[in-house]
Amino acid sequence: MIFETDYKSIQERIESIDPLQYGKTRNYLNGAVTYLSPYISRGVISTRQIAQAVLAKGYHPSEIESFLKELAWRDYFQQVWIALGDEINDDVKNKQDCNHFLIPKQLVDASTGIEAIDKTINDLYQTGYMHNHSRMYVASIACNIAKSHWSLPAKWMYYHLLDADWASNALSWQWVAGAFSSKKYYANQENINKFCNSQQRGTILDKSYEDLAALDLSSSFEDLIELNLQTELPSSSELKLNNQLPTYIYNFYNLDCKWDSEIQANRILLLEPSFFSKYPISNRTIEFVINLSKNIEGIQIFTGSFDELLQHINPSNINYKEHPTNKHYKGIVHSREWMFENTVGYYPSFFSFWNKASKKTTLWSK
Repeated sequence: MIFETDYKSIQERIESIDPLQYGKTRNYLNGAVTYLSPYISRGVISTRQIAQAVLAKGYHPSEIESFLKELAWRDYFQQVWIALGDEINDDVKNKQDCNHFLIPKQLVDASTGIEAIDKTINDLYQTGYMHNHSRMYVASIACNIAKSHWSLPAKWMYYHLLDADWASNALSWQWVAGAFSSKKYYANQENINKFCNSQQRGTILDKSYEDLAALDLSSSFEDLIELNLQTELPSSSELKLNNQLPTYIYNFYNLDCKWDSEIQANRILLLEPSFFSKYPISNRTIEFVINLSKNIEGIQIFTGSFDELLQHINPSNINYKEHPTNKHYKGIVHSREWMFENTVGYYPSFFSFWNKASKKTTLWSK
């Protein structure tokens, strides 16, 4: 899968969405998924923008509820992150049943012996993308079969994903591991064969769900490793600024080229080493970020801390978008665009979030 970075191609991808086919086939690896997640995660487009574009084609919300709910899951995870902050880095609801805080080498090497899983891991390394169902399979193997705590495997997956979104990633892993859900998620070989179009038998997962939950199969993943995940950041541009103009700050989670684009301003992509030390990403993802940022007219790159950037710009008129990772920024805070207007706050489950937000939104009337 190739992910274009020009804004026109992203818009064309939105226009090509078939929400009905998506609802019917989204769990299959060859299903009619949108491949929009990298652009949503990077803040190039919003969930509301996508929902409005699809609804404008004349669909009734109930007709495409499956599609709309999948969009809403992303906003839900973000709201949990806003409410809990760094608490999402630990088990949120339940203490995970695990044996260690390492990762099976077979996952990292794509050598689990489960052909569909090994292929999807290699595809992740080559493309920066993994189908959502495959992510659940991999997480189930790591957490519930190999008995790894979710944190390091989640960081490994996040590192390679172009759509790296720590809230969606960490909380999804916790959901699979039973730390953010009422029970663990298991997938057996029959399920994998069905949705991955494979026919393999005789693997460690070729068992009933009851056996997978009852048996201790962790001895099949005894080669455990630590990882040293690091990000190589580009050098800063030599900033050319007009301090009579406002300054707009972009970052890993905000590459919105339409954000106040009619205003003449200094526009800076801020890459903070401390952020990428906490949430490391691959060279492929950094390259993707830089290419996406080229849609922002006049963008300049600054690698360094926010405080270091303040030495170069007029601090009186700095603009940035709200996000849990940039609470140390100073200036005028702009709201992100959400699918639903009434999304602020912590909801104990996605369904409580959906039931409240979807009933009070103006989105359906647009």
